[in-house]
Amino acid sequence: MDRLIKADVDSIDISFVNGGNCTHALKLTNLMHTMSVAVSLTSTNPAIFSFPNPFSILPPLSTSSQTLVFTNPSDHRLPLSTPNDALLVRSSILPTGKAHHDDLRRLFSKPGPHIFRDAALPINFVGPHAAEFLLLRLPPPSSTPLEINSLFSKAISRCDEPQLTSLLRIASENGKSHFIPTLIEAGADVSSRDSEGESLISLAVKSGKIDAVQTLIEFGCSIDNKRDRLLLHTAASNNRVDIMETLCLNFVEIDLNSTDNHGQTALHRAAIHNQVEALQFLISIGSEIDKTDNENWTPLHYAAEEGHFDAVQFLLNHSIFAKYAVTKEGRTAYALAVDKGYSNLYDPLYLGDLLHRAARRDDVHAMKSCLAQGAKVNGRDQNGWTALHRAAFKGHLESVELLVSHGARVDVVDGSGFTPLLRAVESGNVEVAMYLLSNGAKASLKSLKGMVDSVDLESFKNHPSLVHTN
Repeated sequence: MDRLIKADVDSIDISFVNGGNCTHALKLTNLMHTMSVAVSLTSTNPAIFSFPNPFSILPPLSTSSQTLVFTNPSDHRLPLSTPNDALLVRSSILPTGKAHHDDLRRLFSKPGPHIFRDAALPINFVGPHAAEFLLLRLPPPSSTPLEINSLFSKAISRCDEPQLTSLLRIASENGKSHFIPTLIEAGADVSSRDSEGESLISLAVKSGKIDAVQTLIEFGCSIDNKRDRLLLHTAASNNRVDIMETLCLNFVEIDLNSTDNHGQTALHRAAIHNQVEALQFLISIGSEIDKTDNENWTPLHYAAEEGHFDAVQFLLNHSIFAKYAVTKEGRTAYALAVDKGYSNLYDPLYLGDLLHRAARRDDVHAMKSCLAQGAKVNGRDQNGWTALHRAAFKGHLESVELLVSHGARVDVVDGSGFTPLLRAVESGNVEVAMYLLSNGAKASLKSLKGMVDSVDLESFKNHPSLVHTN
């Protein structure tokens, strides 16, 4: 015989509760038909696991109940260990059937063949509190020993469906993707929503953990465009293009222009937070760049009001009308930037256009005013034209001279590869072309041929800009 006592369980499963002492009762049966047996109960971690009656005597074939007491540490942390802490059940034949407590203590203090080791029962923590603790504290599986990671599966074995679903929400909210499959397979409801209608996908998107989003989708989590209309808003605010891509690839019905309670789209949110990559992605898949919110604000209005230069530049490059749109209070994006003193936005939002219009009209006074207010002399329009391109094309020599004197680049090329010199030649403005040549513009065969075709050869050869002195 290798044991005298039999326990009614193979392991000790303690229902862990934060902040409270926990107990677990077990039954021990004497297997001897004619002899009493002395029993000793100890744990591998006596600082937190104890017994009110660590020693007892069982008459032949009798059964008794024993209680294991778990004392919570002061910080209420689960005392994790690998391997698990265990309850040790030892026994010894007691022919007399009687003994004092001190006698039993001395009996079990001396190892020898008279002491039987009947069981070493692993101690597990189970229930929703234990599972939540493990879920929030355990690192990903790649750095977690297999023994510790398996504790989670044991903990949720005592959880019902609502508890499992609650844990799944916690896992989704905290981006704990490695626990999500285990919870769903155990019975958690992947389609659950809270009292406000928020889905698991929404929680995972807020966590910023793409693995959690992908895992939920893999296990059948779906979205509702009405109740989940802010998924792209959340991802865009955090510049999580990877999450937006995942959502759009898996939910083709997702509304790219869904709005929040203020009428703002995901594009508005990206503009507010200066998330240029998010802006680029949203526009590339069809988001409406000029869509206004409840106050008639476009994404450009918000980018300008926040002083986000990169977002402003990007939006201007993809929208013709946004800079002219006005809010319900009649404010343009430029006016909002002026209110906040964001002078680096004055040129792209307004002064650049004003300078170009003045150069086209040969309004030198207006050009001087624009430049004094901060307009960039080499600022480009959507076709890559600078103000010098426009003045040269129109043949406005005085405007050309003003722009060059303020640092206009004479060899800058537009979107078609034309310099101001070539634009002047194209429109037959030889005098402007000659001025540009005299101020460092590089002549090409194309520009020279154009000038020769525009004037007689002798006057072209004798032009002051081409006369060399010894």
